[in-house]
Amino acid sequence: MSDAPITYASAGVDVEAGDKAVELMKESVRRATRPEVLGGLGGFAGMFDASAIARMTRPILATSTDGVGTKVAIAQALDKHDTIGFDLVGMVVDDIVVCGAEPLFMTDYIATGKVVPERIAAIVGGIARACEEAGVALVGGETAEHPGLLEPDEYDVAGAATGVVEYAAVLGPQLVADGDVVVALASSGLHSNGYSLVRRVIQSAGWALDRHVDDFGRTLGEELLEPTRIYTRPLLDLIAAEGVEVHALSHVTGGGLAANLARVLPAGTYARLDRSTWTPPAIFRTIQDLGRVPQADIERTLNQGIGFVAVLPEAHADRAIELSQAGGIPAWRLGEVTTLERADITAKAEVVRGAKGVDGGSVQVVGQHPTT
Repeated sequence: MSDAPITYASAGVDVEAGDKAVELMKESVRRATRPEVLGGLGGFAGMFDASAIARMTRPILATSTDGVGTKVAIAQALDKHDTIGFDLVGMVVDDIVVCGAEPLFMTDYIATGKVVPERIAAIVGGIARACEEAGVALVGGETAEHPGLLEPDEYDVAGAATGVVEYAAVLGPQLVADGDVVVALASSGLHSNGYSLVRRVIQSAGWALDRHVDDFGRTLGEELLEPTRIYTRPLLDLIAAEGVEVHALSHVTGGGLAANLARVLPAGTYARLDRSTWTPPAIFRTIQDLGRVPQADIERTLNQGIGFVAVLPEAHADRAIELSQAGGIPAWRLGEVTTLERADITAKAEVVRGAKGVDGGSVQVVGQHPTT
């Protein structure tokens, strides 16, 4: 046994590297703020002035937490870490918007085998830029070094956010009515779900991340790292817009389109969605073809080009589409809602009813995607 003293550094934790990482990220974090934020970077807790909430009639707090999943493996393989923050923020704050709430502040957590200050600063820089785009304050975070548990180049990220909405303005199944229209809002690509399937498919096919794919107009790795679209501000604008009454929103993440929509529909309703209204981007067709992935499986795993859906009265659908497209997000009529009793259910097509413990509505995706 060695007589040499054992220090924190010799155990694999570099406190000075952590301090340097904080210095490198300071400027980007300063931009991800709101007037209600008190204090600065480095406190034990992030503080947020809640005076405005106190003046609300019946404020309802909404909170969400999530990570990025195995998409981080692509970022690590490419040694590109400045976009993964958009995936984290999108997965967290856009879940809050589903109930009509405005996300206010967020915190993040990064666990890594070895703190490389420049890498941590790149990750947090991406988180901060995404928070800035969403209008959310990044009020704190934590970077933890886990030698022996994670390899030096490995890391994982997670985050949590809090928002608020007036009780009378909460969106959800209680507002959905017979005759409502389902409007699709396009995704920017794969977003942050299904990467275990995606990685398995490309590994089985022997495709390298630096392979140029003509259908993508870039390399496979660049396509896989396309950041998650942040819907927060466009959706809050849509909710507040004159001439638009949003009844429900659904974030199309793990579980796919049908299951996530079913969660925000009331029991006894049925939504019929038509594949002929859109063509999934090339990345989805490529993954399905390379892996010979069954249609039902890929639709349960990947967003297929739709990142969000809105449910609203038929008379308001065109205005909602117009506003979404003006905000840079392609949108279109995807389907309609009726009562289950009056539903024209298509034989031999799966009917998804509820999801993730929610006794919700029923959703059926029918038809075929256009071939061109």
